[in-house]
Amino acid sequence: SQASASRATEAVLSALILTDRDAPTGQLSAPTQQALAQMWATQLAGGPEAGSWPWIEFDNEPWEAPDSNYFGAVLAALAIERAPADYRTRPDIQPQLARLRSYLTSAYTGEPLLNRIDLLWAAARWPQLMTPATRAALLTEIWAHQHVDGGWNLASLMPAWHRRDGTPETSDSDGYATGLITLALQLSGVPQSDPRLQRGLGWLRAHQSLWSGGWTAASLNQHFRALHLHRDIRRQFMDDAATAYAVLSLTQASRQPVL
Repeated sequence: SQASASRATEAVLSALILTDRDAPTGQLSAPTQQALAQMWATQLAGGPEAGSWPWIEFDNEPWEAPDSNYFGAVLAALAIERAPADYRTRPDIQPQLARLRSYLTSAYTGEPLLNRIDLLWAAARWPQLMTPATRAALLTEIWAHQHVDGGWNLASLMPAWHRRDGTPETSDSDGYATGLITLALQLSGVPQSDPRLQRGLGWLRAHQSLWSGGWTAASLNQHFRALHLHRDIRRQFMDDAATAYAVLSLTQASRQPVL
């Protein structure tokens, strides 16, 4: 039901936010421990989606669609990797961890490229989620989708999805795909000296809006007329996400000198 999916979605997001907040201290606060316990309590223990979480679904990509439970499971993995190193070795969560890892690896091949890129991000600090061969094949696929301008396009990462209003998807490079991919590439070990990565980071630097300070991405679900872009909150969700990923990626790049 949507009620149980809402509880599970909120549990995962709360755990991710709080573990990230606690990460600099190296310790889990009491609220964070409660959030993690609630996250595990809402994990599916059986059935074809065992190891994942019920996820809100409103037929909207990339966060509220039939395949978004994989995205949610990746967010749970990110929460775990942000927790102190000894948390993952706790005996009481080993069954839940095993279910999560099993789900992420077994469902991987059937997921759209966007979801598999999300896993690359999580696997950066949880290497057991992705074998070296799987990572190498994914990198090849990612590079094949890079545009000549250095960026990536979100719609191309999930070509089976179509807008509900029948309008064609945007094919231009966008901040969401380019920010997420360059972030995941850096965290997964692609060196700053890689010219393809530098072209992606260059695209981000060249496409920040002088007016808003942010980056943009088109909706995968319907077309929004340019006249109403600044007034439609649905459109702002995509721009907010694009800006967040772009900032995370460029911040990561500033920490790693080009050698």
